[in-house]
Amino acid sequence: MKFIQNNVIFCSSFAIVFFFLFLVLNFIFTESNQLIVKNIAFAQTLDNLTLSALINQGSPHYGNLNASLVVVDFSDFQCHLCKRYVDNTEQQINSSYVQPDKAIYVFKHLPNRGFDSKNASLAAQCTNDQGKFWEFHKILYANQGPIDSGWVNTENLKKFASQLQGFNITEFNSCFDTKKYESFIDKDIALANSLGFTDTPSFIIMSSDGSIIEKIQGPKPFPIFKTVIDGLKNKMPKN
Repeated sequence: MKFIQNNVIFCSSFAIVFFFLFLVLNFIFTESNQLIVKNIAFAQTLDNLTLSALINQGSPHYGNLNASLVVVDFSDFQCHLCKRYVDNTEQQINSSYVQPDKAIYVFKHLPNRGFDSKNASLAAQCTNDQGKFWEFHKILYANQGPIDSGWVNTENLKKFASQLQGFNITEFNSCFDTKKYESFIDKDIALANSLGFTDTPSFIIMSSDGSIIEKIQGPKPFPIFKTVIDGLKNKMPKN
């Protein structure tokens, strides 16, 4: 009887150990597969991340299309840190790199600060149809209020759009009311997520062909951007 009890205990212990090992190996296998999928998705995103692709997709931009360097800005119009960046660092990047034709500046939407953020992105992208994105961008940041306080509700967004000179407000309203660019903005969000960006503002500094990419997260001061941009430029093949 004692021999049988020992065998039962031994078998039970073996079964428990086997089951535990099965769970561990299954977890490792699942996590590995998920990591592989994530890496493949990330690689595919980077493969498609070129200046020409960004422009052809309709991303708002300013600067020389033949520039070898690209600054891509992922922002939310309700983000207070984004406004601080726009009021300070972006102006320095513009004067030091964009105006001298060394870089082109591209905007991507990452509306994640509040419920009204996506509406602001939808409205802004609609103004891009008429070449007024950057004017609208300036108006929104100049009038920025507390998050979800109503300052970018539907009524106010249309009022802001009506301030644009030489602007067809009927065309804008049709674009905005039908959420024409919702899938476009969702793709911007997906791109940001694939790059590991969850906070705004976040940036990538890249060569125009996408072969070299550096990431910056947060409203870093201009010297940080200068170091990254100049460093990336030094990595690029000399013509």
